[in-house]
Order: sequence, then C-alpha cells, then structure tokens
Amino acid sequence: MIGFYNVSVILTYIGLASSVFGITRAMSGQLYVAILCLLISGVCDMFDGKIARATKRSRPAMDFGIQIDSLCDLVCFGVFPAVICWCAGVQSVIGIIVLILFVLAGVIRLGYFNVTEQQRQSETDESRKYYQGLPVTTIGLLLPLVFLFKNLFPGNSFSVFLTVFMIVVAFLNLLNFRLKKPAGKSIYVLVVIGLAVFVCVIVFLAKGIV
Repeated sequence: MIGFYNVSVILTYIGLASSVFGITRAMSGQLYVAILCLLISGVCDMFDGKIARATKRSRPAMDFGIQIDSLCDLVCFGVFPAVICWCAGVQSVIGIIVLILFVLAGVIRLGYFNVTEQQRQSETDESRKYYQGLPVTTIGLLLPLVFLFKNLFPGNSFSVFLTVFMIVVAFLNLLNFRLKKPAGKSIYVLVVIGLAVFVCVIVFLAKGIV
C-alpha cells in the first residue's frame, strides 16, 4: 500500500476516525457524544507529535507526517467543529458565513504551517518553542469548555454566542503573534483540564441533562 505507516501516523488516523464518527453523532443530534469525540481527537493530536519526534523516520516519512497531520487537523479541528456548531443551531446566514470563514482560516493556517515547518525542519532538528497565532487544535479543548455551559444560555442565545466565539477563534488562528508552546507543568495542566471536561461531559450524558 502507498503511504508511510508508523506509530505517530496511526495515532493521527485514530484522531481522524474519532472526528468522522463524531460528525455522524452531531448530525444525529448527539452533540455531547460528538464533543467527546472532539476531545479524543485533541488528545491524539497532543501526543502524535511527541511520538513522531521520538520515532526514527526517513526524510520522506517526515514530510509525509507533516502533510498528513495537517490534512487530518483540517477535518478534526476545522470541519468537525463547524459541523458541531451548525447542529447546535448556528444556521443563520451570518452563522453559516462565520463557519465557512472558520474553516477557511484553518485551511490558510495549516497550509502556511506546512510550508514553514518543512523549511524549518530542513534547517534544524529542534522542536518549535512558539506558535505563530492560535493553533487550530486548541478548538479541541475550547469548544468542549464552551459546551459545558450550554444550558445556562436562554433561548437561541447559545447559537449567537457560538457565532461570535467561532469568528474570534478564526481571527486568532490567522493573527500573527507569538504564543509559547506548552511545556513541563503547563502540559499537565492542559491534560488535567481536558480530563475534567471529559468527565463532566460523561456525567452530563449519564444524568441525561444535555
């Protein structure tokens, strides 16, 4: 079969599979199951890069990893969140335009990352210490956090909030500012937050309050 297969790429594929399944759940009205799938995709993305750097790979395999990671990120953290928001009520003309812009921002950012990362890796083996702008993958934690408070919004105000939230995230994805990559204790903090959100969503589903 064509392609390159190693542990890091397989983990990326698992994240993609989780997102595709999540899209089917969102379109079936099971929004919080979809949110769980988004969290799982986020966890896979958090560790696939670390595993990739610890795996001995050829130059073509490394380039393939960059491309496949971005392609999967576009589905997991671009298309999938947009589908969740649409299913959650972001269906006005303005809302749909915002979701299109959100996905477009993800495409632009990931394409730019591919070009700059390939060049960077040809010059150094060091890991990136800073992001340029907000990574598209952060939606994997931010959107589930937002959904924890969904029931606090009366009427259709949640869909309005989601519309504003998504355009702000899209803007931050493309804004050229330096954001320090999580390292050391900050990684553990993110993992704890992610686990807490995961548990909360499970509890919501178990109690049928979603």
